[in-house]
Amino acid sequence: MELQDVIIIGGGPAGLNAAVVLGRCRRKVLLFDTGQQRNRRSHGMHNYLTRDDILPGDFIALAHGEIKKYGVPVKKQAVQSVARKDDGIFEVKDNTDTVYLAKKILVATGLADTLPELEGIRELYGHSVFHCPYCDGWEVRDQRLGIYARNKNGFELALSLTTWSRSVTYFTDGRNKLKPEQLRVLQQYGIPVINTRIRKLEGEDRQLKNILLRNEERIACDALFFVNGYTQQCGLVKDLGCTMSKKNVVITNRLQQTNVPGVYVAGDAARDMHFVVVAAAEGAKAAVVINKELQKEEKLQITTQNKVSQQA
Repeated sequence: MELQDVIIIGGGPAGLNAAVVLGRCRRKVLLFDTGQQRNRRSHGMHNYLTRDDILPGDFIALAHGEIKKYGVPVKKQAVQSVARKDDGIFEVKDNTDTVYLAKKILVATGLADTLPELEGIRELYGHSVFHCPYCDGWEVRDQRLGIYARNKNGFELALSLTTWSRSVTYFTDGRNKLKPEQLRVLQQYGIPVINTRIRKLEGEDRQLKNILLRNEERIACDALFFVNGYTQQCGLVKDLGCTMSKKNVVITNRLQQTNVPGVYVAGDAARDMHFVVVAAAEGAKAAVVINKELQKEEKLQITTQNKVSQQA
């Protein structure tokens, strides 16, 4: 069984950029990707210099061409388990029960947004329903914007949206988590708070038109932003024993290292700044650190072998 220098789990921007860097370092790298990137439903990527408006699928295709150039193979299986053995080598098993070995593990599986349980939302998600105004606010500027915040406090997001439009409506869907002072501030900003439960989202051709309330009232809305939390795309980081924050992201140091020796995490899974460009940068940073660690281990191994040879 061939020992890999690095196994990368997750083929989003963090994992792909790490694969490019490590491939250029002539490392034996294996990348696992199930194609479940967080932004796969998006109408276009933004805030990435030279790649504005590119479709996520097109971005991934370009990246696959680059990692292929450096000889990095892609496995489209899901990783089922990862275990660190006593000798420090990691044993990775995919969903076909095939086992792989690696010196280092980079987890770049990202996060999955928790969609509100609203009728009609899945057809609109990524086209007129969003979670990040920095990613999609420009495209809906000066339109009628809504914020959905039933399970979370959406005060900060509501104020943020006023940067892109003066027409913002706050929907609590019957569960108001705003504090009295926050309600007063929203009133000062001219942001109405609707506490009536929502029946469904009405739209056409992926474009939101109205929020239909349970009292049959319709409120015109061109785009809806939601704050509803997120989860890790997979449970591998918890299985490995990585320390998690209160926001359910992996705690790493500035070098993307976790508390588990040999395990690195890059991208949304370890940060609150959820930009593609940031994830890609973290993947590159993790790759450089991994390569340097491998170099140290190789140097130590050669030094030890020389000492044994001299003693013999």
